[in-house]
Amino acid sequence: MRTATITRETLETTVTIRLNLDAPLHPSEDEGIDTGHGFLDHMLEQLKRHARMGLSVQARGDLHVDVHHLVEDVGITFGQAFTEALGDKRGLERYADATVPMDECLVQIAMDISGRPHLEFRPEELGITGDVNGYTIYHLREFLRGFCNHANVTLHVRLLNGREPHHVIEAAHKALARAMRAAVSVTGDTLPSTKGSL
Repeated sequence: MRTATITRETLETTVTIRLNLDAPLHPSEDEGIDTGHGFLDHMLEQLKRHARMGLSVQARGDLHVDVHHLVEDVGITFGQAFTEALGDKRGLERYADATVPMDECLVQIAMDISGRPHLEFRPEELGITGDVNGYTIYHLREFLRGFCNHANVTLHVRLLNGREPHHVIEAAHKALARAMRAAVSVTGDTLPSTKGSL
């Protein structure tokens, strides 16, 4: 089983994530998802459901300041757990993409478990305003950036249609989940790289 448990503690946040890429967590390990921020919980539940992985997230942050630190540190910790759970990466499908609609919104995410962190996402060019319980399109970028930098993956995020922030952010999490599910699939027995290293 490809599993990991990671705890990150700073002066701003405390985050513990348990991850199983292949199956639901054992009931004794599954504490559910509770970050103290309802919308972030909802987005993490989307990742868990649509990636069909076991995921437990227990987190607390300085929400009296902003949601930023919490979102970023959950992304970082999730990336660290993802890296550890992948192990030696032998047999990975590696590349995947998903396009997800949500009403008027359409989001595409392409993923490469490359060993090279890179996020291609420019929310300042999208013209999206507003927030969902303090969570904006820029917080989505911080979550994805934290994940990419610590999972060592490349992500490209494209908004093909839509402007309503709740729909854009939720469709992005669902697209990430579906791309992730395909990319982590084991479809061979060698490293998916001509370099022999990821």
